Amino acid sequence: MQTLQQHWTRRTLAALAIVASVLGVTTAVAPAADAAVYSSCTQSRCSAARSANTTWKAKGYPSTRGWVSNWSGSQCNYAGGVHQNREGQLPAGHYYLEFDVYPRACGASRDAYRIIVDRTAGTVYFSPDHYANFYRL
Repeated sequence: MQTLQQHWTRRTLAALAIVASVLGVTTAVAPAADAAVYSSCTQSRCSAARSANTTWKAKGYPSTRGWVSNWSGSQCNYAGGVHQNREGQLPAGHYYLEFDVYPRACGASRDAYRIIVDRTAGTVYFSPDHYANFYRL
């Protein structure tokens, strides 16, 4: 059972990562070891994650890291490559790819919103807080 202090520490780090990304500061935030995985997506941004997943799926879920152009509105979106699942929040032994949810200008700072595609099981997750929590789409 997580303590109140662990809960607030995790949320504070996620909030700092989001603020830093908005300000254009590059950050490296380690995923929370006590991440929660939910069986459905109840967050307000789930519809945006589902829409992004539809577009990434149409693009064949690219497996290499980098900017993908020809997104809607002449924007780009970032394919993050392999998600390592280092903390083991998601099922072990699976092959995961990560993708940004929101398009932007090519080369712009990334935000904390990601979709994770389990290429082994075909499951797709949404993380609104850079891997602190996962919601199945």
